[in-house]
Amino acid sequence: MVFAGQGDPRRSLSLLWRADAPPPTRGGPGPKPRLSVDAIVAAAVALADEEGMGALSMRAVGDRLGRTAMALYTYVPGKSELLDLMYDAVHAELPTHASDSGDWRAALTAWAGEVLEFYVRHPWVLQVSQARPVLGPHEYAGLDTLVILLRATGLDAGVLRRLVGTLFPFVRGSAQAVADARLAAAATGSSDEEWWAARSAALLELVPDFAERFPAVSGLEAEGPVEPYPGEGTGGAEGTEVVPYPEREARETFRVGLGVLLDGIEAARAGRT
Repeated sequence: MVFAGQGDPRRSLSLLWRADAPPPTRGGPGPKPRLSVDAIVAAAVALADEEGMGALSMRAVGDRLGRTAMALYTYVPGKSELLDLMYDAVHAELPTHASDSGDWRAALTAWAGEVLEFYVRHPWVLQVSQARPVLGPHEYAGLDTLVILLRATGLDAGVLRRLVGTLFPFVRGSAQAVADARLAAAATGSSDEEWWAARSAALLELVPDFAERFPAVSGLEAEGPVEPYPGEGTGGAEGTEVVPYPEREARETFRVGLGVLLDGIEAARAGRT
């Protein structure tokens, strides 16, 4: 986990809000492209999207831009400030439109789905703790939209604050499950089918009384049908991508869990009347 806001407060916030004039462009031999804060941030985001947070360094970003790390420091003081800028920059993709349909449930469902896909596109964002916000304009714009959507429920401000603190972590957690499902096979070198087949067989052999020892878990598995893996009757339509079972399971868990949360909001609204 990485904590944002580790750089100089005034310099970080100045860059986030573009409050100070940009540094002068330094000319040099050759047709090198002009550097800017936006260009550096875009290169850093692309690096993190492709290779993960562990690959992020001022040197690696400089290499992408054909510059040295030292050239970047004229624009961004260091990696801490760069992380804040990256985090806020990608948050420009969060929904910033509030539906005027009057259907708060549909609006929140759409919001949650868009935010889930945002995190899946940028899984490195999930490594940035929400304990200390970046306090950037795009982060605030996304938060402002959620508050507007929640206000349509008619619930009190104190409850809305707690719902903000419930919905964002729920969506982030769901997105983490989707991201992990996508990364597992590549990171371990074995498919989910291979992993489960090997361990299920070993578990049944080593713990033959599993069902007696864990009756609730076993009963749940027996009562609810489990979707088969791709290739076992779940092939997608021609030209469509078959989503691996673990990701489908994570997405279905997100859908059901969100529905229960929204049911809770509905119950809270009913309790006020």
